[in-house]
Amino acid sequence: MTPPAPHEPTRPRRTGAWPWLFALALVAGLVLELRLGEVPLDYGAIWSALLGESDPTTTTIARLRLWRALTIAGTGASLAVAGVLVQGVFQNPLAGPGLLGLSAGAALFAVAALIALGGAATKLDLLGADLQTGLLVVPASAFVGSMLVALVVWKLGLAGRRPSIPTTLLLGIAMNILCAGAQQFLQALALPDWEVSRSILVWSFGSFEDRSGVHALLVWLGLAVALAVVPFVGRELDLLRGGVQDARALGVDELAVSRLALLAAAASVATSTAVCGQIPFVGLIVPHLARATFGRAHRPLAFAAALCGAAFLLWCDVATRAAGWSGALPPGVLLALLGGPLFLYLLNRSRREVVAW
Repeated sequence: MTPPAPHEPTRPRRTGAWPWLFALALVAGLVLELRLGEVPLDYGAIWSALLGESDPTTTTIARLRLWRALTIAGTGASLAVAGVLVQGVFQNPLAGPGLLGLSAGAALFAVAALIALGGAATKLDLLGADLQTGLLVVPASAFVGSMLVALVVWKLGLAGRRPSIPTTLLLGIAMNILCAGAQQFLQALALPDWEVSRSILVWSFGSFEDRSGVHALLVWLGLAVALAVVPFVGRELDLLRGGVQDARALGVDELAVSRLALLAAAASVATSTAVCGQIPFVGLIVPHLARATFGRAHRPLAFAAALCGAAFLLWCDVATRAAGWSGALPPGVLLALLGGPLFLYLLNRSRREVVAW
């Protein structure tokens, strides 16, 4: 069979039952999130509580677990969509929001905002005495940090008018180290204030505890922004994969597309990091899973990755809670243990391309 011309957009793969399977996994994960905990709830109690027909204690427990589950699902979806966009911009399957330093930049600036706000937002829940200030300053700071890192990596990684893969990865490593060092410096400055110092430490490994409807809304707004941009850059990213010259001949402005895609990725990373702290490797793992089952066309891939990311992170948390590690094992630690070996596997599988760099 003759392969398609380089400038032809990739057609979406026939997905069959995969969307339904991932949707079923997502629903099952949400149900288990509501059931599991120090106070187990059966299905009847969950249904009655969500309808407000149960006793106040059970209703409160069920609703808190629901907000927590929705926050986790939104975070997984946001990071997965950001991973699809970042990999599309850099045309690099090894790229991701965490590896390029977007999450680290968001966390650094969010931590700086926490220190500036003082006691009003030191519990990583944005629900201190000054709710409006916390909800405005912390996510906005996280967005600025994520965007600054994205711009530095993108600008310095350009070789001519196309991102250089080895330079991009090295810049991402450098930005991660720089942001981690700056974050440790801020923690040292905040050490006399135990609450602030503890909040910074928790932020480094992520947390899903004590989430509320405000957190869920914030994360899903960031996801909505990223998904809203996908229809405007999806076809262009497909064309750029076939070759920059061919894409330009078809009227694609790769710099404008890259800016818009990185802006959307930074928005989704910033909101999820502002609410849950650093959750690594989701933006690297999930796009590969979605690409293997839904194809490479960016428009359907981004929406499929959102579904896969939500289900994936929910089930990671379900496994942690079922094992009794919910309070002792932060989500960032679990994802690092899962994502690190996978990244080594992907790097080993791409050795020929790496040598060609």
